[in-house]
Amino acid sequence: MDFALTDELEDLLERTQSLMTEAVYPVEAEALRSFESALPALLEAREAVKAAGLWAPQMPRELGGMGLGFLDHAVMSEVLGKSPLGHFVFGCQAPDAGNQEILLEFGTDAQKAEWLAPLVRGDIRSCFGMTEPDRAGSSPTWLDTRALRDGDHYVIDGHKWFTTGAHGAALCIVMAVTNPDAPPHLRASQLLVPTDTPGFEHVRRTPVMGDEGFGWSSHSEIRLTGCRVPVSNRLGAEGAGFLIAQARLGPGRIHHCMRWLGICERAFELMCERAATREIAPGKPLATRQVVQHWIADSRAEIDAARLSVRHAAWKIDAEGARAARQEISCIKFLVAGTLQRVVDRALQVHGGLGMTDYTPLAWFYRHERAARIYDGADEVHKSVVARRELERFGFDVRAGRSAPE
Repeated sequence: MDFALTDELEDLLERTQSLMTEAVYPVEAEALRSFESALPALLEAREAVKAAGLWAPQMPRELGGMGLGFLDHAVMSEVLGKSPLGHFVFGCQAPDAGNQEILLEFGTDAQKAEWLAPLVRGDIRSCFGMTEPDRAGSSPTWLDTRALRDGDHYVIDGHKWFTTGAHGAALCIVMAVTNPDAPPHLRASQLLVPTDTPGFEHVRRTPVMGDEGFGWSSHSEIRLTGCRVPVSNRLGAEGAGFLIAQARLGPGRIHHCMRWLGICERAFELMCERAATREIAPGKPLATRQVVQHWIADSRAEIDAARLSVRHAAWKIDAEGARAARQEISCIKFLVAGTLQRVVDRALQVHGGLGMTDYTPLAWFYRHERAARIYDGADEVHKSVVARRELERFGFDVRAGRSAPE
């Protein structure tokens, strides 16, 4: 395994970091106060990114993107993740980036022309309707939303929440049960639902620790009541919803983890700067305290170890495919999410009262990224999966609670 970065990638990361410094960080303070008021400045920053040729790194060049490979985009994602604004300004924010990848791989020519092209340009935004308030997210096959076939249409009824970016989105990709009698992973389909379709209701933005967000940086509750869409709005075959979701899940977790590592590095930098400059008595900065030194040392070691684990998982995906890397993907999900929480918490503690304010991005990271241990599979679920696979190598069947018969 060679994790060395090519000269071309090093140059790309340097240009990315320069643009973050010039166009993103100056907008950050205003955006953390109000994404709505900062939107004009953010759109201006997006134009600077496009002019620099760094727009939509995950999309092919023929669609207006950079055409980066999987691992190169993941490494770039760490640089962008240092700011809550980075991915949006560079045109690769969730869930739009994942939705674009789904449309690119599974969309028809007509679907790509109507939705993919404007999404990649950044003319519209999209959301993904999966999680439901009345069904455990840890059991994604247990969906309540139904899409009944009525001639050349589906009629959708359901209730979703934590639909990221639904506020102001033009399109929602809805996971709904179309084949209730099929095996669990063949019951659901993914349907393209324009948000101006009659019966599609944006109920409200859901406050997260007191912050309801705005636009792409928000999570919404939506209802679908007798919502009719043509069968031609279905992605892939009927009942293929989970297969499509799985196609993006492993690579998507890599990108999540790299973004989280970017947050860790930003929090680490802020922690070290504060420790070196904040005096607790004349001539006695925080950095003279051994406990602070230990927090810094622990954070450096944990971040570096997590990064190597993520790159190993990415390498295995490239070498053997996402299915072969399932164990590594599960491991990095809870490993990096836990590292993120610990590093941000230490940085906030070092900042004292300042850390609780929005004068730095630490409080924003703490509010919004605590959920890293919940979404994309709760940490506990991934740990159980990892343990089950490891124990199977020693002949123990976790589900049965006993060793397998000889």
